[in-house]
Amino acid sequence: MSKDKYNLKKDVSVHWFRHGLRLYDNPALLAALENCEQFYAIFIFDGEVAGTKTAAYPRMSFLIECLHDLNKQLKEKGGQLYVFRGDPVETFTNLFKEWGVTKLTFEVDPEPIWYERDNKVKALCEKKNVKWEEYHGHTLWNPNEVIENNGGSPPLTFKLFTQTSELVGLPPRPRAYPDFSKVKMDVSNNDNNRFFIPTCEDLGVFPETEHQKNPLNHYIGGEVRGRKLLETRMKVESVAYESGYCMPNQYKPDLLGPPLSLSPHLRFGSISVREFYWRLRDTYTEMYPDKDIPVSLTAMLIWREYFYTMSVNNIKFNQMADNPVCLNIKWYKNQEQLEKWTNGQTGFPWIDACMNQLRTEGWVHHVGRHMVACFLTRGDLWISWEDGLKVFDKYLIDADWSVCAGNWMWVSSSAFEKMLQCPKCFSPGMYGRRMDPTGEYIRRYVPELGKMSLNYIFEPWKAPQEVQEKAGCVIGKDYPPPMVNHREASQRNQKLMEEAKNLLMNKKNSHCCPSDEKEVRDFVWLPDHTPAGSVCSGDTLCGGIESL
Repeated sequence: MSKDKYNLKKDVSVHWFRHGLRLYDNPALLAALENCEQFYAIFIFDGEVAGTKTAAYPRMSFLIECLHDLNKQLKEKGGQLYVFRGDPVETFTNLFKEWGVTKLTFEVDPEPIWYERDNKVKALCEKKNVKWEEYHGHTLWNPNEVIENNGGSPPLTFKLFTQTSELVGLPPRPRAYPDFSKVKMDVSNNDNNRFFIPTCEDLGVFPETEHQKNPLNHYIGGEVRGRKLLETRMKVESVAYESGYCMPNQYKPDLLGPPLSLSPHLRFGSISVREFYWRLRDTYTEMYPDKDIPVSLTAMLIWREYFYTMSVNNIKFNQMADNPVCLNIKWYKNQEQLEKWTNGQTGFPWIDACMNQLRTEGWVHHVGRHMVACFLTRGDLWISWEDGLKVFDKYLIDADWSVCAGNWMWVSSSAFEKMLQCPKCFSPGMYGRRMDPTGEYIRRYVPELGKMSLNYIFEPWKAPQEVQEKAGCVIGKDYPPPMVNHREASQRNQKLMEEAKNLLMNKKNSHCCPSDEKEVRDFVWLPDHTPAGSVCSGDTLCGGIESL
């Protein structure tokens, strides 16, 4: 945009935070501070920003914590975060006049659900002669650049995506902290609490239970806490590299320890995805300077990019109908079963533990997400992934529009034809036993089974009556019986999947699909082999993988 178009008497810049809730490596924020005399940082609650439209208490709390962290950091620099509630166009119309704004900057929100909002604000800027600038920072690459390098369409397989992204080149290195010393930043006296950060309750979001208000594991939002978590995470990664493997949570995920995943911070941008990417690469290179960097090192970050890119020009990406990358499967509708799954009342302890943790903490490890998603869809209940997505989109702290939908399409086989078959991947009992060999995860999140012996805790309906009574958990009284027979349900669903594939076989589908079996196994956190050389699956215990 030509600078000559604007008559800049006094340079007043506003940076509009949406995602990207950080100071470090924030290109749009740095641009706001260039040639600027007066600077304002703002956030607008418009009822939808950053996923607030569907957020339950855990995700909304995390966002509020991020905003308090930003405000505190800005106050230390002599400014503050100005928080508004209402329509962005109306808000900016007033601010442009009140503050004499000459430039507005913001980070690109790459998902199509945000295009209309941003285009309206850009049009307002043009009308009011305010310069606007947007910068990519929420993703490693500009998704449109990846699409251009693939001939104008998104890469339909993960393997093709990695090849195309290599043509684009390595992501930019993270940028420095902003320098606020050369700009003036007013601090409002906050008359009538005009710019205050609301509470969850102010926004109409309340904790559903005491456990949700005071969770056992609490992910705390904000850049400062995120950076501390990043340092902790890098220590874990370094130990894994020294032991000769990557992705330490893949084979032996810590389900009971303190939060280690950075995905909530990446989702809100309180940590830079580019910083995390380069920290992983640089740490590995320092340790093994003569080795090529394995794809698995940053695979989970690349999956995130893949789903963002797949959704860029597809406003229907989070639904089955009219979604060009999703197979149209005739799922069942069963509200009673959906509610049992949502509320952790399926009668399968590992499923229920995962769902109870999800609702109370807003978090569940990815191995648990894959299990409960498979159980709801092609594994046992044959209920649509769209119904499961709505539950995740409500409770998960790190749920975002594209990545969450992409994961659900993948695990439900809605985005592939034949590579994933549930009986070969997930059994509620055996998979849970492999991921939670001591049963402590179940004891924590399904307290009814707290005294059940390890022999029966994964399948308590098989325990003799006297064992159930001794444990204080009688099936059918204190804890529900299994809502389905897993073996029968999985066999039925396998036939239904075959019927769906045969029906669609002669149709041209541009759905995304796995490149090979290894890609599938990496995605669902299944090791390629056991130490004995056999293939590991979710239907077996994969004995000996603890030595990998």
